[in-house]
Amino acid sequence: MRQSFGVLAVAACLAATAAGAAPAPDPYAATDHLFADFALDAHLPGLVYGVVRDGELVHVATFGVQDLDTRRPVTADTLFRIASMTKAFTALTVLRLRDDGRLRLDAPAEDYVPELRGWRYPTADSPRIRVRDLLNHVAGFVTDDPWGDRQTPLPEAEFTQLLRQGVPFTRPPAMEYEYSNFGFALLGRIVTNTSKHPYAETITATLLRPLGMSSSSFVADDGPRERRALGYRWEDGGWRPEPALGPGAFGAMGGLQTSARDYARWVAFVLSAWPPRDDTDPGPVRRATVRELAQGSNFPRLRARPGHTARDDCRQAANYGMGMQVAIDCELGFTLSHSGGYPGFGSHVLLLPNRGIGFFAFANRTYAGPSAPIWDAAVALARSNALPPERVTAVSAELATAYALVGRIYASGGIRVAGDELAMNFRLDRSDEGWARDLAQVRDAVGECDVSTAPTPSGALTAQFEWRCAHGRLRGEFELAPTRPARLQQLDFHPLPP
Repeated sequence: MRQSFGVLAVAACLAATAAGAAPAPDPYAATDHLFADFALDAHLPGLVYGVVRDGELVHVATFGVQDLDTRRPVTADTLFRIASMTKAFTALTVLRLRDDGRLRLDAPAEDYVPELRGWRYPTADSPRIRVRDLLNHVAGFVTDDPWGDRQTPLPEAEFTQLLRQGVPFTRPPAMEYEYSNFGFALLGRIVTNTSKHPYAETITATLLRPLGMSSSSFVADDGPRERRALGYRWEDGGWRPEPALGPGAFGAMGGLQTSARDYARWVAFVLSAWPPRDDTDPGPVRRATVRELAQGSNFPRLRARPGHTARDDCRQAANYGMGMQVAIDCELGFTLSHSGGYPGFGSHVLLLPNRGIGFFAFANRTYAGPSAPIWDAAVALARSNALPPERVTAVSAELATAYALVGRIYASGGIRVAGDELAMNFRLDRSDEGWARDLAQVRDAVGECDVSTAPTPSGALTAQFEWRCAHGRLRGEFELAPTRPARLQQLDFHPLPP
């Protein structure tokens, strides 16, 4: 069973029909097929995926059923456990508590969880675990997905006893990234102790309620029975029910239950933190704080892009931020993503902050993370030019002034026209005579150029440009010095080969 609706696509189609024009093609028709195939191949009882663009849920497609007993179809309001995609909510709540002066990220975690003070570390020179280390998964704990997932309903008193006994380390803290559910359970205890309320109440009050996520909860039974997806595992050629995991000490690492409609509000809020700007900042958490989710420790790695296009030799530079995987993709650019794997459920989210678009999907089969169709869908849209373009940095007044100077320098064939508009290093690095000789060679190669093309800034004080010239094209870049007024400190020209 499949249902699909696209808010913007339907509106555009109706408008085009009313105007007598052919309706615009639905850019998500092809991506729907990716998810339909995944649902079939991965033996999913049910699946929902959504696309959020410019703050709106613009497309939702649903497949299959919420549960195998009633055969209720999945809808945009069906409630799924999203497992480790919960971690971003926990991380942002920790950051908000930092903003409120309740904790410090570089403080030892034992300052907020006293049971850690007697721990035995693996070496005599091991640093104490910081709150930041827990957020970045560099606390020295072993990866614990199979064990950690089953700890969700662990009573708080038993968790306290576990902390008092201490846990073994796989390496000293702050040495290497290794994913740890236990570490985020510790963050849940830090939230509880610093906010003076259970972590679930604090996350709800800090994020869920202000964002209008009224159907979301850390207690699965809070959701109406007729809207809840039940979890299953595929075993011996058939589906078997997975017992629902109740709330407990490990919920901060993966216990959230939400719907596509609710989760889209979260995605829209996170994406709204980009780009930095002067607009009002209504919260519930400051935009600058939300952008910290992308900040990791100094342990980057190379990874293959998730999905079938991994074979296209696109290796990603990746790091773990705070509740989000951060990666630079050869086609998609700057990405934030995270998977959720859980007994009975699987999920994935991919955000492209510089494009203002995000994709997410939930399924009700154990560890059936839909990362492959999400990344495949994003790449397919990129290759068909259906993704929004990356936002362009505005040309600052300082860049505009300097760019006009660059044009005059090229036209005159030397830097004497610059007068005092150059930084103090410029003539020390290359003499007037040297610049005249260099520019003569460039002008011989490409001739006069159209210098009216707008530059492409990479910041408020740096930019690149490309000019069409009489005999070819000329590419260049320039940088301004960190002074007031900002003067030209570097300029390069590169004739492009035919």
